Amino acid sequence: MSHYFDLFIMVMICLSVIDIILESEESLKVEYSSWFQFFEFFSVLVFSIEYALRVWTCVEHRKYNSSLFGRIKYMSNPMALVDLIAILPFYLPFVGIDLRFIRILRLFRIFRVLKMARYSSAFNLIKNVFKEKKEELLVTSVFIVIILIIISTLMYYLEREAQPDHFSSISKSLWWGIVTLTTVGYGDVYPVTALGKALGGIITLLSIGLIALPSGILASGYTEQIIMRKEKKKKN
Repeated sequence: MSHYFDLFIMVMICLSVIDIILESEESLKVEYSSWFQFFEFFSVLVFSIEYALRVWTCVEHRKYNSSLFGRIKYMSNPMALVDLIAILPFYLPFVGIDLRFIRILRLFRIFRVLKMARYSSAFNLIKNVFKEKKEELLVTSVFIVIILIIISTLMYYLEREAQPDHFSSISKSLWWGIVTLTTVGYGDVYPVTALGKALGGIITLLSIGLIALPSGILASGYTEQIIMRKEKKKKN
């Protein structure tokens, strides 16, 4: 029964996300308005019952074995918050909140897709990878930020006179640094001086390897998790 229930909820999540995407098409929203409203009501009802039952029964777990504080502790964990955010926009109009604010909050319905993490082993695998490699990722991220600040500062001093609109400050130069380090290169901001072009070329070449660092860490962590999972299955 647990397997079929999880499957049902996963299907509901997928259909709900599709519903939200299709509803953003104005022509479809006008033509099938009643269907969108019906499915929204039905999906929120299902997710609300699921959330209420999870909060009610969480005290059966020894981690939340207090009738009051145990439930509060459960409701404050990340996955429970995702469950709440997924249904909250539906109920807020009933408490008299500004409708303009409600329209913005309705965008948060797309967070329902994150509910898949509770039922998918793939999401759990990715979560474990980030958990195991968090220190390496933190060090790499700090290193990338330091490099970003340095190159943006250098480019500011090299290009500020030639392009006062784009490189008028270090903070504005950060945009160029971000798109260059990530090798996106939108082309809206680029160096025009000889020294600026030389620095830009060097940074572009270095960025290929620099951005590959976190990708390599995640790839190795993913491989390690798969190997550990296979070994665990063999033991069982």
